[in-house]
Amino acid sequence: MKKLLSLVLALCLVFALAACGGNTEDVVAPTDATEESRGTLVVGMTIYEPMNYEDENGVLTGFDTEFAKAFAAKAGFDDVEFVEIDWGTKFIALEAGEFDCVWNGMTITEEAKLNASVSNPYVKNAQVVVVNKDKAAEITSADALTGLTVAAEMGSAGASAVTDSGVDCNLVEVDVQTTALLQVVAGKADACVIDITMAQSMLKEGTDFDSLAIAMELTSEEYGVAFKKGSPLVDEFNTVMAELMADGTLDELAEKYTLTLVK
Repeated sequence: MKKLLSLVLALCLVFALAACGGNTEDVVAPTDATEESRGTLVVGMTIYEPMNYEDENGVLTGFDTEFAKAFAAKAGFDDVEFVEIDWGTKFIALEAGEFDCVWNGMTITEEAKLNASVSNPYVKNAQVVVVNKDKAAEITSADALTGLTVAAEMGSAGASAVTDSGVDCNLVEVDVQTTALLQVVAGKADACVIDITMAQSMLKEGTDFDSLAIAMELTSEEYGVAFKKGSPLVDEFNTVMAELMADGTLDELAEKYTLTLVK
Protein backbone atom coordinates (compact mmCIF):
# COMPACT_ATOMS: atom_id res chain seq x y z
CA MET A 1 0.00 0.00 0.00
CA LYS A 2 2.84 2.38 0.92
CA LYS A 3 4.58 1.60 -2.37
CA LEU A 4 1.36 2.39 -4.27
CA LEU A 5 0.96 5.64 -2.38
CA SER A 6 4.58 6.62 -3.11
CA LEU A 7 4.04 5.90 -6.81
CA VAL A 8 0.94 8.07 -6.90
CA LEU A 9 2.74 10.95 -5.16
CA ALA A 10 5.68 10.64 -7.55
CA LEU A 11 3.37 10.80 -10.55
CA CYS A 12 1.63 13.85 -9.11
CA LEU A 13 5.00 15.57 -8.67
CA VAL A 14 5.94 14.84 -12.30
CA PHE A 15 2.66 16.28 -13.58
CA ALA A 16 3.04 19.33 -11.34
CA LEU A 17 6.55 20.01 -12.65
CA ALA A 18 5.35 19.57 -16.23
CA ALA A 19 2.51 21.99 -15.61
CA CYS A 20 4.91 24.55 -14.15
CA GLY A 21 7.15 24.17 -17.17
CA GLY A 22 4.18 24.83 -19.45
CA ASN A 23 3.26 27.96 -17.54
CA THR A 24 6.82 29.25 -17.83
CA GLU A 25 6.52 29.13 -21.61
CA ASP A 26 3.15 30.90 -21.47
CA VAL A 27 4.52 33.96 -19.65
CA VAL A 28 7.51 34.61 -21.90
CA ALA A 29 7.66 38.35 -22.66
CA PRO A 30 6.10 39.13 -26.08
CA THR A 31 8.40 40.00 -28.95
CA ASP A 32 8.11 43.24 -30.92
CA ALA A 33 6.07 41.37 -33.52
CA THR A 34 3.33 40.63 -30.98
CA GLU A 35 3.12 44.08 -29.40
CA GLU A 36 -0.12 45.99 -29.91
CA SER A 37 -0.12 48.32 -32.94
CA ARG A 38 -0.86 52.07 -32.56
CA GLY A 39 -3.11 51.87 -35.60
CA THR A 40 -3.92 54.80 -37.87
CA LEU A 41 -3.63 58.51 -37.08
CA VAL A 42 -6.76 60.20 -38.47
CA VAL A 43 -6.15 63.81 -39.52
CA GLY A 44 -8.96 66.29 -40.12
CA MET A 45 -8.18 68.75 -42.92
CA THR A 46 -9.48 70.74 -45.87
CA ILE A 47 -7.97 71.20 -49.33
CA TYR A 48 -5.73 74.18 -48.72
CA GLU A 49 -2.58 74.78 -50.75
CA PRO A 50 0.26 74.63 -49.75
CA MET A 51 -0.69 72.79 -46.54
CA ASN A 52 -2.88 69.94 -47.86
CA TYR A 53 -3.79 69.70 -51.55
CA GLU A 54 -3.78 67.34 -54.53
CA ASP A 55 -0.91 67.43 -57.02
CA GLU A 56 -1.26 67.08 -60.80
CA ASN A 57 -1.70 63.31 -60.36
CA GLY A 58 -4.46 63.66 -57.79
CA VAL A 59 -2.19 62.61 -54.91
CA LEU A 60 -2.60 64.45 -51.62
CA THR A 61 0.52 66.43 -50.75
CA GLY A 62 1.56 69.65 -49.01
CA PHE A 63 3.53 70.80 -45.99
CA ASP A 64 1.06 69.54 -43.38
CA THR A 65 0.49 66.31 -45.29
CA GLU A 66 4.20 65.48 -45.29
CA PHE A 67 4.65 66.75 -41.73
CA ALA A 68 1.82 64.50 -40.49
CA LYS A 69 3.34 61.47 -42.19
CA ALA A 70 6.76 62.22 -40.68
CA PHE A 71 5.22 62.60 -37.21
CA ALA A 72 3.20 59.38 -37.53
CA ALA A 73 6.24 57.38 -38.63
CA LYS A 74 8.38 58.70 -35.78
CA ALA A 75 5.59 58.19 -33.22
CA GLY A 76 5.00 54.58 -34.30
CA PHE A 77 1.64 54.85 -36.05
CA ASP A 78 1.02 52.32 -38.82
CA ASP A 79 -0.54 54.83 -41.20
CA VAL A 80 -2.13 58.25 -41.60
CA GLU A 81 -5.67 58.79 -42.88
CA PHE A 82 -6.66 62.26 -44.08
CA VAL A 83 -10.36 63.14 -43.95
CA GLU A 84 -11.94 66.33 -45.29
CA ILE A 85 -13.90 68.19 -42.63
CA ASP A 86 -16.29 71.10 -42.22
CA TRP A 87 -13.98 73.84 -40.94
CA GLY A 88 -16.80 75.67 -39.20
CA THR A 89 -17.62 72.69 -36.95
CA LYS A 90 -14.09 71.29 -36.59
CA PHE A 91 -13.93 71.46 -32.80
CA ILE A 92 -17.32 69.80 -32.33
CA ALA A 93 -16.28 66.93 -34.61
CA LEU A 94 -12.88 66.68 -32.88
CA GLU A 95 -14.51 66.40 -29.46
CA ALA A 96 -16.88 63.75 -30.85
CA GLY A 97 -13.87 61.66 -31.88
CA GLU A 98 -14.45 61.80 -35.64
CA PHE A 99 -10.68 62.29 -36.09
CA ASP A 100 -7.58 62.52 -33.89
CA CYS A 101 -6.51 66.06 -34.72
CA VAL A 102 -7.07 69.14 -36.87
CA TRP A 103 -3.91 69.60 -38.92
CA ASN A 104 -4.46 72.05 -41.75
CA GLY A 105 -2.77 75.40 -41.33
CA MET A 106 -4.90 76.09 -38.25
CA THR A 107 -4.31 79.48 -36.68
CA ILE A 108 -3.72 79.38 -32.93
CA THR A 109 -6.54 81.46 -31.43
CA GLU A 110 -8.17 81.80 -28.03
CA GLU A 111 -11.14 79.91 -29.45
CA ALA A 112 -8.89 77.03 -30.48
CA LYS A 113 -7.21 76.89 -27.07
CA LEU A 114 -10.61 76.95 -25.35
CA ASN A 115 -12.01 74.06 -27.41
CA ALA A 116 -8.96 71.83 -27.92
CA SER A 117 -5.46 71.00 -26.72
CA VAL A 118 -3.31 73.00 -29.12
CA SER A 119 0.33 72.25 -29.96
CA ASN A 120 3.26 74.59 -29.94
CA PRO A 121 3.36 76.81 -33.07
CA TYR A 122 5.30 75.64 -36.12
CA VAL A 123 4.68 78.01 -39.07
CA LYS A 124 4.28 81.79 -39.28
CA ASN A 125 1.21 83.12 -41.05
CA ALA A 126 -0.78 86.31 -41.62
CA GLN A 127 -4.28 87.19 -42.75
CA VAL A 128 -4.07 89.28 -45.92
CA VAL A 129 -6.48 91.30 -47.98
CA VAL A 130 -6.61 90.11 -51.60
CA VAL A 131 -8.13 92.26 -54.36
CA ASN A 132 -7.87 92.75 -58.10
CA LYS A 133 -4.40 93.99 -59.02
CA ASP A 134 -5.67 97.39 -60.19
CA LYS A 135 -7.25 97.99 -56.76
CA ALA A 136 -4.33 96.85 -54.59
CA ALA A 137 -2.80 100.32 -54.19
CA GLU A 138 -6.10 101.64 -52.79
CA ILE A 139 -6.17 99.22 -49.83
CA THR A 140 -3.56 100.44 -47.37
CA SER A 141 -5.47 100.05 -44.10
CA ALA A 142 -8.44 98.14 -42.72
CA ASP A 143 -10.54 101.30 -42.98
CA ALA A 144 -10.24 101.10 -46.78
CA LEU A 145 -12.58 98.07 -46.62
CA THR A 146 -15.45 100.23 -45.34
CA GLY A 147 -18.56 99.73 -47.47
CA LEU A 148 -16.99 96.90 -49.49
CA THR A 149 -18.10 93.28 -49.79
CA VAL A 150 -15.42 91.08 -48.25
CA ALA A 151 -15.38 87.28 -48.53
CA ALA A 152 -13.76 84.94 -45.98
CA GLU A 153 -13.98 81.28 -45.03
CA MET A 154 -16.61 80.57 -42.39
CA GLY A 155 -15.08 80.01 -38.95
CA SER A 156 -11.62 81.00 -40.17
CA ALA A 157 -9.03 83.38 -38.78
CA GLY A 158 -9.73 85.53 -41.84
CA ALA A 159 -13.37 85.98 -40.90
CA SER A 160 -12.35 86.77 -37.32
CA ALA A 161 -9.78 89.29 -38.52
CA VAL A 162 -12.44 91.19 -40.49
CA THR A 163 -14.87 91.15 -37.56
CA ASP A 164 -12.22 92.13 -35.01
CA SER A 165 -11.05 95.04 -37.17
CA GLY A 166 -14.38 96.76 -36.53
CA VAL A 167 -14.65 97.82 -40.18
CA ASP A 168 -18.19 98.47 -41.42
CA CYS A 169 -18.14 96.16 -44.44
CA ASN A 170 -20.38 93.41 -45.83
CA LEU A 171 -18.70 90.21 -44.67
CA VAL A 172 -19.70 87.18 -46.74
CA GLU A 173 -18.66 83.87 -45.19
CA VAL A 174 -18.08 81.01 -47.65
CA ASP A 175 -17.21 77.32 -47.39
CA VAL A 176 -13.44 77.41 -48.12
CA GLN A 177 -10.71 79.96 -48.86
CA THR A 178 -10.56 79.15 -52.56
CA THR A 179 -14.25 80.07 -52.81
CA ALA A 180 -13.39 83.43 -51.25
CA LEU A 181 -10.83 83.98 -54.01
CA LEU A 182 -13.35 82.97 -56.64
CA GLN A 183 -15.82 85.53 -55.26
CA VAL A 184 -13.31 88.28 -56.05
CA VAL A 185 -12.44 86.90 -59.49
CA ALA A 186 -16.15 86.70 -60.36
CA GLY A 187 -16.82 90.23 -59.11
CA LYS A 188 -19.16 89.02 -56.35
CA ALA A 189 -16.82 90.44 -53.69
CA ASP A 190 -14.52 93.44 -53.72
CA ALA A 191 -11.93 91.71 -51.58
CA CYS A 192 -11.28 88.57 -49.61
CA VAL A 193 -9.24 87.84 -46.50
CA ILE A 194 -7.24 84.59 -46.52
CA ASP A 195 -4.00 83.13 -45.16
CA ILE A 196 -0.83 84.58 -46.69
CA THR A 197 0.47 81.02 -47.05
CA MET A 198 -2.38 80.25 -49.44
CA ALA A 199 -2.23 83.62 -51.18
CA GLN A 200 1.46 83.27 -52.01
CA SER A 201 0.78 79.86 -53.50
CA MET A 202 -2.44 80.62 -55.38
CA LEU A 203 -1.70 84.04 -56.89
CA LYS A 204 1.29 82.97 -58.99
CA GLU A 205 1.43 83.72 -62.70
CA GLY A 206 -0.41 81.12 -64.75
CA THR A 207 -2.95 80.25 -62.06
CA ASP A 208 -6.68 80.94 -62.09
CA PHE A 209 -6.07 83.80 -59.67
CA ASP A 210 -3.16 85.64 -61.28
CA SER A 211 -5.38 88.71 -61.79
CA LEU A 212 -5.40 89.20 -58.01
CA ALA A 213 -2.80 90.62 -55.63
CA ILE A 214 -2.13 90.92 -51.91
CA ALA A 215 -2.97 94.46 -50.84
CA MET A 216 -1.96 94.34 -47.17
CA GLU A 217 -1.60 92.24 -44.04
CA LEU A 218 -4.55 92.51 -41.68
CA THR A 219 -3.12 90.39 -38.83
CA SER A 220 -0.11 88.19 -38.09
CA GLU A 221 -0.39 84.77 -36.46
CA GLU A 222 1.02 81.25 -36.08
CA TYR A 223 -0.17 77.76 -37.02
CA GLY A 224 -0.64 74.86 -34.60
CA VAL A 225 -2.26 71.41 -34.48
CA ALA A 226 -5.42 70.84 -32.42
CA PHE A 227 -6.03 67.61 -30.49
CA LYS A 228 -9.04 66.62 -28.40
CA LYS A 229 -9.11 68.48 -25.10
CA GLY A 230 -6.84 66.70 -22.63
CA SER A 231 -5.33 64.33 -25.21
CA PRO A 232 -1.78 63.12 -24.35
CA LEU A 233 -1.01 63.27 -28.08
CA VAL A 234 -0.34 67.00 -27.89
CA ASP A 235 2.71 66.52 -25.66
CA GLU A 236 3.96 63.70 -27.87
CA PHE A 237 3.51 65.91 -30.92
CA ASN A 238 5.51 68.74 -29.35
CA THR A 239 8.36 66.35 -28.52
CA VAL A 240 8.47 64.82 -32.00
CA MET A 241 8.17 68.23 -33.66
CA ALA A 242 11.23 69.45 -31.74
CA GLU A 243 13.14 66.43 -33.02
CA LEU A 244 12.03 67.09 -36.61
CA MET A 245 13.09 70.72 -36.22
CA ALA A 246 16.49 69.66 -34.87
CA ASP A 247 17.25 67.11 -37.60
CA GLY A 248 16.35 69.50 -40.45
CA THR A 249 13.24 67.67 -41.67
CA LEU A 250 10.95 70.68 -41.20
CA ASP A 251 13.52 73.09 -42.66
CA GLU A 252 13.50 71.05 -45.87
CA LEU A 253 9.69 71.03 -45.99
CA ALA A 254 9.49 74.77 -45.30
CA GLU A 255 11.89 75.48 -48.17
CA LYS A 256 9.97 73.14 -50.47
CA TYR A 257 6.63 74.86 -49.78
CA THR A 258 7.96 78.43 -49.29
CA LEU A 259 6.96 78.76 -45.64
CA THR A 260 8.59 80.34 -42.57
CA LEU A 261 9.00 78.18 -39.48
CA VAL A 262 8.47 79.36 -35.91
CA LYS A 263 11.74 78.74 -34.03
